[in-house]
Amino acid sequence: MASWRDEILWQLVPRVFRLTVVADPDALLLDESVLQQLRERDFDLIPFDDHVAFRFTYESQYRSRWDRGQQTTCTVILHTHREDLDSLPNDLLLAGHRLRFSLADIFSTLSYSVIQALDRGDLDALYGARGHVGDDMLGDNETKDFVLRHVFKIAPELITTPSDLLEALLDRHHGNHRIPPVLDDRLIYVLHESGKFQDWPLERIVPDRNAFLQFLQERWPLFLDQKAAALTNAAKETSTAYALELPGPGHLPLDEVRAHVDTLFLDRELRPVEHRHADVLAPDWVAVGIRIDPEADKIRRADVLLTVLENELPGAHGGYRDWLAYARRWAELTALRYGPQWPGQPVLLDRFRALQDRMDETFQVWVLQRYSGLYSQYQAMVQHVPRILHRHREETGRKIALVVVDGLSLGQWVVLRDYLNDRYQELVFDESALFAWVPTITSVSRQAIFAGEPPRNFTPSIGTTAREDTLWQQSWGGSVPASEIAYAKGLGDEQSVRLLGDTVLLPKTRVAGLVVDTVDKILHGAELGAAGVYEQVRLWCEQGSPGRLLELLFDRNFDVFLTSDHGNVEAVGLGRPEKEGVMAEVRGERARIYPSESLRRAYARVELGQRSKATASAGCRLW
Repeated sequence: MASWRDEILWQLVPRVFRLTVVADPDALLLDESVLQQLRERDFDLIPFDDHVAFRFTYESQYRSRWDRGQQTTCTVILHTHREDLDSLPNDLLLAGHRLRFSLADIFSTLSYSVIQALDRGDLDALYGARGHVGDDMLGDNETKDFVLRHVFKIAPELITTPSDLLEALLDRHHGNHRIPPVLDDRLIYVLHESGKFQDWPLERIVPDRNAFLQFLQERWPLFLDQKAAALTNAAKETSTAYALELPGPGHLPLDEVRAHVDTLFLDRELRPVEHRHADVLAPDWVAVGIRIDPEADKIRRADVLLTVLENELPGAHGGYRDWLAYARRWAELTALRYGPQWPGQPVLLDRFRALQDRMDETFQVWVLQRYSGLYSQYQAMVQHVPRILHRHREETGRKIALVVVDGLSLGQWVVLRDYLNDRYQELVFDESALFAWVPTITSVSRQAIFAGEPPRNFTPSIGTTAREDTLWQQSWGGSVPASEIAYAKGLGDEQSVRLLGDTVLLPKTRVAGLVVDTVDKILHGAELGAAGVYEQVRLWCEQGSPGRLLELLFDRNFDVFLTSDHGNVEAVGLGRPEKEGVMAEVRGERARIYPSESLRRAYARVELGQRSKATASAGCRLW
């Protein structure tokens, strides 16, 4: 078969059984592409994680209709992560066709404990390499070596030189791709056994991307000294002394991995530095990491970012990880575009606008086709934030503060991050991206964060944020005493931060959920478009409130997780809809919620019929 998914899908034939009960301990049915194909085949997958929620959906939408002799258009899949189906209610087992899917069955010659740790997106490469495995079962270490080589393109036994190791580490940390700890441990073990890298801090820079980037950043000025000496024949010139916090070799062969280093500076993973021989180094490729001429630097960076983004736009059928990675690089360009000194070249602005139009059109198609399956993907949406926090607390035992900056876009996060980097150089950021819920309004997407659940699980409060405190308490499920959980909103200015320390962040507080609403207020008062919003966000940063909030949290020994519930983009409106009477349940500038899909469709037809011309109005919409 062409894909591991085919080994699952061929067993799921539409309209043969009304109900199919599937044991899926490895969550294979929740793969993005599998879900998409199931929907196209008219399957309706209902999770059995919550017995009450399942019963409500199953009984009201399916069982009651079947009992009346009615047919349904969808074939129902009861999905459970349980290994043993016999523990399910007997009426479901009697009514349903039983199936079981497992990685152990699909990859029967590989160690299950190893492949179980992989992200499901890595199974494609593993399945494609199955022809390299014989009939004999591979042990744990053999499976680890096989996965490192064929999935992550890392062959530990072939890493024999510093440039080999740098290449492997740059590939390993590219795009924040998650590699299971068991594979990192295996790579470290093999490298130590080779005896060639005893002075490298492998335990730090192999598993920890931030440590590896710090390792490179600290050695970049030393590399520039070497390059300058070679270009000026100044071998006898006294070298500057640099403090290296991470041990290891001071000089790295970065010339041999320049393509990777270029990208790291482009994405601001590495920061340009000043150098006394900047004029000598300016014609060389290393200029990407040197502060030379601010205007020329911005023109060069804008041009390179545009070229990369133009060439790497994911298609309408791309994976969600591709779009998240693209969004982060687009955010870098957007922050540059609305910065105080956007390069004054009309051709760059024309390219930016053309790319934005092309990206919006492609992303809209992708959202309509693929968005509905995101809720079940691993750490793909904002409701997965509490799960990340739970795991961090279990692993470290540390106090946790979740700071939700309402309405902050990825581009504005770049502005905030750069300010914090300049102000607090000791800070270390571990960045990733998530999808918001649609409609991207606070009562939907922000509540999903604090509830740790999709919106359908808090429908009674879908139009308000009044229950966020209660949902935040419930999301911790008794793992932390209620008296040690805190929640506060309306933060963002000096006075609110001072009060926070006295009233919320008490000595007993172990988990804090905090809402900063400054950016949201900026958006609702925006009259000068995106440029005005970005300028106000920069002013908010410079006034110091974000920094003082972090200082307070760090002083109280919290590990801080900062996120947003949704972002914002500049848009051209179509004017105000005509009066609807009581048709819409919730009215707003950005979204309207209707009590049924039929009414929504009916009003959409009315609107399209009435509007021969759109009235343009500038503003910001949330996305």
